[in-house]
Amino acid sequence: MMKLAGYSLAVSFAPISSNVVKSNKRFTVGISHRNRCSYRLFSTHAQKHQLHEKPGVVARYHLPPWFSVAPMMDWTDHHYRTLARLISKHAWLYTEMLAAETIVHQKDNLDRFLAYSPDQHPIVLQIGGSNIENLAKATELANAYCYDEINLNCGCPSPKVAGHGCFGVSLMLNPKFVAEAMSAIAASTNVPVSVKCRIGVDDHDSYNELCDFIYQVSSLSPTKHFIIHSRKALLNGISPAENRSIPPLKYEYFYGLLRDFPDLRFTINGGITSVDEVSAAREAGAHGVMVGRAAYNKFWDMLTLQFMVHQAVILHDVRSLKDI
Repeated sequence: MMKLAGYSLAVSFAPISSNVVKSNKRFTVGISHRNRCSYRLFSTHAQKHQLHEKPGVVARYHLPPWFSVAPMMDWTDHHYRTLARLISKHAWLYTEMLAAETIVHQKDNLDRFLAYSPDQHPIVLQIGGSNIENLAKATELANAYCYDEINLNCGCPSPKVAGHGCFGVSLMLNPKFVAEAMSAIAASTNVPVSVKCRIGVDDHDSYNELCDFIYQVSSLSPTKHFIIHSRKALLNGISPAENRSIPPLKYEYFYGLLRDFPDLRFTINGGITSVDEVSAAREAGAHGVMVGRAAYNKFWDMLTLQFMVHQAVILHDVRSLKDI
């Protein structure tokens, strides 16, 4: 892997139109000048240098979401995402979770919650909620900010969210509702949608129950991308922090989903703390790898060395194209 270091560094800072990226047929580098999107930015200086394209089009200049930084409350704010983007060009960045009700009720003050520097693309807005009408309205209001994907939180175990709020990981107990919510979200935007969830909740933690959740949501809605935190959530008696360590990791559930749902895309999350582990997950078949606190606590290592994983995949794809 170390042989790729120099190559990785060169590609990371090369223009996206370079031959390395253009060699891969999956990387579209076209620009549409129709349906331009009006970004709400932090400064007029940034606005002068930003392409105002339709939502999601900026993501076409970046690699697919092979590597992403997890949404973390009070952690993945605007300031962290700005730093992360300075280090990593292609990592997909997620916002902190925003409640749909907050977006709807603050519709006259949306910049406070939704504005970001255009340099943060590709960026995903994560929303939470249990009211389908508000989820749809929040998504529609967010369209003006041109996020590259909308993600629904079905994994947060916080008592304020999954308990009193009746959303977050509690939604996994009602896959039909999640499917209806995702259909409403997808109908309110023209960018991809995804779900972030756990592998189970309390005693509802069998692999068959997880498959039922994935099957219902994917078959009854346009959702084709799932980010799987490979631990179940315990809603009574332990804290959100303990929910990140006490329930055991069951990566076999994740890899079972890869096998049993070949038409869907799955990103693995939970317990991954090193670049070697990112690389191992990709080699084992994961479509994407999401890293949480390791990308914050060891941000330089994770966000720079992950390019080696990206470029190894590019090299593999380019070599495969030569055989076609």
